[in-house]
Amino acid sequence: MAHGIDTPDAPSGTDTQVIVVGAGPVGLMLAGELRLGGADVIVLERLTSPTTESRASTLHARTMEILDSRGLLEMIGTPPNEPRGHFGGIPLDLTLPGPYPGQWKVPQTRTEEVLQEWALSLGADVRRGHEVRGLSVHPDHVEIEATGPGGPVRLRALCVVGCDGENSAVRRLGGADFPSEDAARELIRADVAGIDIPDRRFERLENGLAIAARRSDGVTRVMVHEFGRAPRPRTGEPDFGEIVAAWRRVTGEDISGGTPLWVNAFGDAHGQLTSYRHGRVLFAGDAAHQQMPIGGQALNLGLQDAVNLGWKLAVQVSRRGSEGLLDSYHNERHPVGARVLSNIRAQATLLLGGPEVEPIRAVFAEIAATDAGRAHLAGMISGLDVRYEMDGGPADGVGGAGHPLLGRRLPPTSLRTDEGETGTAVLLRRGRGLLLNISGSGSGGGSGGGSEPASERLDGLRRAARPWADRVTTVTATVPAGSPLADAGAVLVRPDGHIAWTGHGTDGLTTALERWLGLARPRPASRRTEHKNTTKRRYDMGKLTGKTALVTGSSRGMGRATAIRLAQEGALVAVHYATNKEAADEVVATIEKDGGSGFAVRAELGVPGDVHELFLGLERGLKERTGSTELNILVNNAGVMGGVAVAETTPEAFDRLVAVNARAPFFIIQRALKNIPSGGRIINISSGLTRFANPDEIAYAMTKGAVEQLALHFAKLLGPRNITINSVAPGITRNGSPVFDIPEAVEQMAGLSAFNRVGEPEDVADVVAFLAGDEARWITGSFVDATGGTLLG
Repeated sequence: MAHGIDTPDAPSGTDTQVIVVGAGPVGLMLAGELRLGGADVIVLERLTSPTTESRASTLHARTMEILDSRGLLEMIGTPPNEPRGHFGGIPLDLTLPGPYPGQWKVPQTRTEEVLQEWALSLGADVRRGHEVRGLSVHPDHVEIEATGPGGPVRLRALCVVGCDGENSAVRRLGGADFPSEDAARELIRADVAGIDIPDRRFERLENGLAIAARRSDGVTRVMVHEFGRAPRPRTGEPDFGEIVAAWRRVTGEDISGGTPLWVNAFGDAHGQLTSYRHGRVLFAGDAAHQQMPIGGQALNLGLQDAVNLGWKLAVQVSRRGSEGLLDSYHNERHPVGARVLSNIRAQATLLLGGPEVEPIRAVFAEIAATDAGRAHLAGMISGLDVRYEMDGGPADGVGGAGHPLLGRRLPPTSLRTDEGETGTAVLLRRGRGLLLNISGSGSGGGSGGGSEPASERLDGLRRAARPWADRVTTVTATVPAGSPLADAGAVLVRPDGHIAWTGHGTDGLTTALERWLGLARPRPASRRTEHKNTTKRRYDMGKLTGKTALVTGSSRGMGRATAIRLAQEGALVAVHYATNKEAADEVVATIEKDGGSGFAVRAELGVPGDVHELFLGLERGLKERTGSTELNILVNNAGVMGGVAVAETTPEAFDRLVAVNARAPFFIIQRALKNIPSGGRIINISSGLTRFANPDEIAYAMTKGAVEQLALHFAKLLGPRNITINSVAPGITRNGSPVFDIPEAVEQMAGLSAFNRVGEPEDVADVVAFLAGDEARWITGSFVDATGGTLLG
């Protein structure tokens, strides 16, 4: 079993690649990260609807940066900011350098709502009302048994991740070792409407601790602990009468007239899994570690677990993971979790201890008042001080070796690129690795402190990163003077925002790319091809190296030219045909003779079962050649012409046009979205006849108009997944029809073009290749006129 999960002979009967158990914030964050990385995921949740209890309400600086790097802060809005937090009830200024200093008040219900919307928009399958009852692990898959709304459910996947809280069913069923200690002290709390009491911030009274905070909606959250009182035995949550009595004993106030909206108790129990990974079973959030939720650290720790795990697991299940990639999840996050649990235990002692802890509190208060002490505690609570081992440093979550930036988060920085002003968070929103070439600081545009100018270094960086082009974006940027990045030369940033490599050349870059972004895909050799118009071009860049493509109707004409063109750029191309196998085989042979890769796949479109047949052949061919069914580029080219006057158009002929030209592309896209990862491309071939009248092609033009609507509306749906979709409209293009053998007819048709010639299939193929590449990442929902100026009038 290679690397524990990515078995080359994984069973074809799996329902998904990853099952996530638990649809709380951690599970939903993980589901979104997996989908960004192109992994299929099903989320199982015991509750039938999201909880209305807002247990956690604090997001710390590092979590805010992560949410920004996924474009989620726009959905959250601008929450209240509180720069001052606490350490065990001792006031502490949490402000540190960065865009989101302090702590931000977002109800957990809102965080969960935003993460669910995001995960669903990326294609995650969230199934509520499913309680996991059984787990079995096999050499090449896992099986989950659950009870669902319709009865028992059995699901198979490559792996499962338990994100189901401190009472994790996955942890129990899997028999994971979880050393822990029961609570010795507890806080009971409630959200109460209709009471008017003074706000209290960690007020230590004679008999205990009292906390009260009135929200803008008039609801007051109260929390109380009685010194020396152990947790009461109970089977569920405390009743309101219990907190009323405790509040009266500690404060002397009566809150019995209020209306309780939520009552809860939490103690200082703590525990941590011995290992966050057990082969095909992994854990994140409270399923991996149990701690008292002091200062909101538990939620933030869990969300950061999910972001560390998501991209690694997505690479692994695609069978491209390098040795040890998935093990690095435990190696990085277990030490961080242990450190957080340690500081929370210290805080619980300071917060819930009686008069005996006052001397210790006095010492901590002095430490927190110093610059160094305050910064240390604030960095620990916020997560901004986490530093992972990249190569050669201690794996303690805060160590590291080499450049000061190595292993740390990418410093939030304003950048100037060729495309304008941007920020580091924006460059990470695709969930890909980032290779950032620093061109200098201020307006100088120098070498950033290195011996090699940034412009010369860029070519070397691009060559080194080309085999990972499907997982890494290369950007040259100027940083402000004084930025921590100014002297770095170039940095490789992992999808979770941590820097994995720095350098002024390319030494060590390939090793870092393979270590953190997975195995490289082979780069096809350079090759030469020839256009119909005898203009020769050399394709050395291979901008689609590592990509996979499906071109429907590619055994002849524009489809054939497009398949060959995409293969010239390095893509593995599925050449689709309906009936002419010999023609499709000839296209594949041409591709392979030129140094590329392709295979034929048959399916007649416009008939029942067409899409199913197409994807059976496509996925079989992709898996045989790549070990994955990932599809990066879909070109809907197949179509049938009409050429029939209105009076002679029969219902059967009309239905055939609709079935092939409009219905098939819709359902091909629908099915392909299970295979297309973040950064995918969909290109639909329309026609200039949607803008240029021809009475003999009314029905045909109607179907192509429908195709253009696919791009317009799917673009809005797929934007959050970083998938573009566009329409290309050819004009009169040489397609093998006998009419193109008649000089007079060709001359007449050529006169319609601004260039005074008819189009060649390669003219259109070049446009498609552009839209399939990274250069077209900012174009979606567009109509691209590829008629050679025919529509100019």
